[in-house]
Amino acid sequence: MTFKIGSEIQTGDAGAIRGQVRDIACKCWFTRKGEGIPLMIKLEDEDGIIRTIREIGVRYCEQKSYSGIPSTEYGCEIVWEGIRKEVKLIFLQEECRWIMTEDKR
Repeated sequence: MTFKIGSEIQTGDAGAIRGQVRDIACKCWFTRKGEGIPLMIKLEDEDGIIRTIREIGVRYCEQKSYSGIPSTEYGCEIVWEGIRKEVKLIFLQEECRWIMTEDKR
């Protein structure tokens, strides 16, 4: 539910981030309109090895608030070790930090 107060619009909070969360480094291109496009991510695997993922398909981008923290969520499909996975790349704006979540179904 949204409420309009003056010229501000307040939207509901998305709650806590769900799924397995990994800290990542993300190379992101910003268009002249300020829209971000993730190009590459680096993450540490279970063996402590830094992996690079360049095959990223962005399906959507949404502005969200997770537990009051303004964030940009990118719904993506990546190819990691030859397997296609649906993940969310989330940019936590106040912390200037990227994370990746994936559902373990």
